[in-house]
Amino acid sequence: MADKTMTVEAVIGRLESGMTLGIGGWGSRRKPMALVRALLRSPVTGLTVVSYGGPDVGLLAAAGRIRKLVTPFTTLDSIPLEPHFRAARESGAFELTEVDEAMFMWGLHAAANRLPFLPVRAGIGSDVMRVNPSLKTVTSPYEDGETFVAMPALRLDAAFVHLNRADRLGNGQYLGPDPYFDDLFCEAADAAYVSCERIVETAELTKEAAPQTLLVKRHSVTGVIETPNGAHFTSCAPDYGRDEPFQKLYATTPYAEFAERFLAGDEAAYQSAVEAWHEEQK
Repeated sequence: MADKTMTVEAVIGRLESGMTLGIGGWGSRRKPMALVRALLRSPVTGLTVVSYGGPDVGLLAAAGRIRKLVTPFTTLDSIPLEPHFRAARESGAFELTEVDEAMFMWGLHAAANRLPFLPVRAGIGSDVMRVNPSLKTVTSPYEDGETFVAMPALRLDAAFVHLNRADRLGNGQYLGPDPYFDDLFCEAADAAYVSCERIVETAELTKEAAPQTLLVKRHSVTGVIETPNGAHFTSCAPDYGRDEPFQKLYATTPYAEFAERFLAGDEAAYQSAVEAWHEEQK
């Protein structure tokens, strides 16, 4: 079986402008931020981003890398609305497809199963249909004759997810309270890249937690990248919580100023700059 370990730079080198990129995690929780920061250091742009949005969307929006966003929300959790997303949306910087959370999930399910759409009840009777006039409905062919939203598949050219542990073969494990649909992102993508806090031997994956925590299976993974603290400043429970003071700094600092101090160098430079900032606050 193949060793799928990669560097962050090698992953980004496989991306192209105009791709559809799925980003796992949820809001400001277990986001693959090291990969997002590496993407910001590249020339890749014009992306269609598919995400339960958090600072991943905010950073890419502030940097002008998004052509279209597909999302049910974009939040920092403890800060309800991601400020850079809000600014970009208010200025009309990108096209937005906003759907119900369940519709989004079934769009990933459809893509994972290589179906063109799946019928869902979510969205019926809401403004989702009004704000997304391209959405269609379908009628059940059975006696019930019920009408459903035909949620189109959210097919991805590439996906980024971040997990607590992974092995070199591509098996990924979450140790926190929620899987955040990261397995669906991987299965919906032509190429899926799993960053993790630590790469371990396969046997160790079931020593630390129950087998059902093995969320991502190697058959759906293209590359594995070890990125300690790679979800910062989002949470990656139980390894670490959200860095709330730093998130507040991010949310209240103009992007250009934030980027100059924290995003000008590589990932090691970012982590050092964050540590230095925390020292200044003491």
